[in-house]
Amino acid sequence: MKIKSFLAITFAALVAVSSISAKSLVVYFSHAGENYAVGTISEGNTAILAKMIASKTGSDTFEIIPAKDYPAAYKECTDVAKAEQKKNARPAYKDDIDTSNYDTIYIGYPIWWGDMPMVVYTFLEKHNLNGKTIVPFCTHEGSGVSGTDGTIKRFYKSANVKVALAVRGATVQNERTKAEKTVDEWLR
Repeated sequence: MKIKSFLAITFAALVAVSSISAKSLVVYFSHAGENYAVGTISEGNTAILAKMIASKTGSDTFEIIPAKDYPAAYKECTDVAKAEQKKNARPAYKDDIDTSNYDTIYIGYPIWWGDMPMVVYTFLEKHNLNGKTIVPFCTHEGSGVSGTDGTIKRFYKSANVKVALAVRGATVQNERTKAEKTVDEWLR
């Protein structure tokens, strides 16, 4: 009886320690200003979604902030995004984070011209996330995840890339309860 009790307590302690040591991080890029389908916004769609995920998972957060701001006006911003894609640019971003201490990395971004913004590629190329669990999420206005989860899988061949979440930006901005329910279902 004493051995069973000892083993049960030891097992419970190991489970508790492993859940404490498992750390997660939400990395995201978002754009405020004039956005398609939602007008001018003070907080980007992806930022809102990232904060929901971080709150529900107890994750730390890191926002990818471009060294040079994208234009606030929608047309000008999409022109810059399209030009960056065409050049396969890798725009710099401010600050950085050491990802080595995290087991799970949630990566969020808006879909621009059917892809991740190029500044997100800069982040991905700078960090080796192999061996980690990567959980992509994005906001869009009709294009869904646009195959970006597959792109992330190609970047990190030995990572465990989970099913991506794609939520319309208009839903995130205007129907937060619905967006939150979607996040809850995805996290299960």
